[in-house]
Amino acid sequence: MPVSRRVFVASAVAVVAAGVPSGANALPGSPPPVRADLSRIPVLPTDTEADLVRKASGLRPTARQIAWQSLERTAFLHFGVNTFTGLEWGTGDEDPDVFQPTRLDTDQWARALRDGGFKLAILTVKHHDGFVLYPSRYTNHTVASSSWQSGRGDVLRSFADSMRRHGLKVGVYLSPADENQYLHGVYANGSARTPRTIPTLTAADDRTPARFWTLDATDYGAHMLNTLYEVLTEYGPVDEVWFDGAQGHIPPDKVESYDWDSWYTLVRDLAPEATIAVTGPDVRWVGNEAGLAREDEWNVIPVKENQYGRTDWALSYDTADQGSRGALVRARPNTDFLQWWPAECDVSIRDGWFYHASQQPKSVAALTEIWFGSVGRGAVLLLNVPPDTEGLLHASDVTRLREFRERIERELPYDLALDGRTTAGVNQVAVELPADTDVNRIRLAEDIREGQQVEAFVVEALRGGVWTQVARAGTMGASRILRLSAPVRARQWRVRVTGARVPAVRIAEFRLYRSAV
Repeated sequence: MPVSRRVFVASAVAVVAAGVPSGANALPGSPPPVRADLSRIPVLPTDTEADLVRKASGLRPTARQIAWQSLERTAFLHFGVNTFTGLEWGTGDEDPDVFQPTRLDTDQWARALRDGGFKLAILTVKHHDGFVLYPSRYTNHTVASSSWQSGRGDVLRSFADSMRRHGLKVGVYLSPADENQYLHGVYANGSARTPRTIPTLTAADDRTPARFWTLDATDYGAHMLNTLYEVLTEYGPVDEVWFDGAQGHIPPDKVESYDWDSWYTLVRDLAPEATIAVTGPDVRWVGNEAGLAREDEWNVIPVKENQYGRTDWALSYDTADQGSRGALVRARPNTDFLQWWPAECDVSIRDGWFYHASQQPKSVAALTEIWFGSVGRGAVLLLNVPPDTEGLLHASDVTRLREFRERIERELPYDLALDGRTTAGVNQVAVELPADTDVNRIRLAEDIREGQQVEAFVVEALRGGVWTQVARAGTMGASRILRLSAPVRARQWRVRVTGARVPAVRIAEFRLYRSAV
């Protein structure tokens, strides 16, 4: 059937094959139907390879995961006492007065990120040192203990307001590790998990919460819960809550078992639309800090639960074929669930995560390779851009962000398929352009509302009356961008799915470009 829209419905067969609820084949632009959470399914010891593949094919992302994957490019802002001490991992005993940004301008951050093509930014509200970028009731290791702005400064407030003012979503990072709380006998003190009342009101508290939570936690777990409560109730809507799994630099006989279940519960209740990453149920770490996804990146991953509800890999985090058929089988003895758990690719624009004057930003060419290796493989890029000691994004970084956006726009300048005639069939989409045209970039995507199904596909061009293969790849997922080594000139193009987890799949995008680079 001829179509002129960007989303292609392969056929009604695809809907039936994927087990999609009635109404899921609505026209593009229609809201997806309300349905149960299909993002996780248990694995049984008796599951065969066919059982595992069938279960994997039935998984669907949640609405918050779909929204997150559509962002494609997000930003990290590492800022804190390390910016002024020159460290990457602080000690927790820093003098708060070292924090002295002389020209803090979070509007400048927001403008630079917006102009760089970013849609969400995450601030390090608390890094491993425990220094907090807002005046918390639960620690003195904060901006309020600095003479900066006479102790009345609040970086989180300024950050959140600026991001929203310039159209960016707001994310917060709170490190589970806390060197300062260790020095104060709270972190890793061996306390038992007991029911705690959250928020825990302080002696001079001026709050009258409408609701309290009773959640199991250690002494430090309760400290984190109270910190989360402040951040998620006093600074407006938060769109992403980012944890890592770091442990403090503490003696080997001490450990803090994090209260993930309680932390997740509070985040879900206070910020139900927020994505919990990357130690969390919504988003996983890709497994490196180079910003690169796997050649074939699966959103459906075998997972296990440990340490009070933490979602963890059933295989090692750096498994090269994570999510493949073979990986599903190998992981089965250690797997509790198959889960829709997409990858985030984190990397810094400089060598370090915090600003160091001796370092320079990566080149446009390097950032472009990272983009093709992350967004181009179906993952989301998280690029760190650290503010400097003045409280600004350095001019060289701002320039590089703009150049990076402009380079990507030249790489994919205009979708030539928009001028053509598109025909969709079972496991195939074809485009007939108005005339023979050079193409050297191809962008494809599945409709991930119906899961991730494609295991192999080819792109072909009709040349001399013969369909000729010009590219092939494995996974497609939310985004797959292929670069041809040289332009191919043809009028008729098609993509064919040659391997999939269901009999028929839904291809959401088939776009053709002539790079201007």
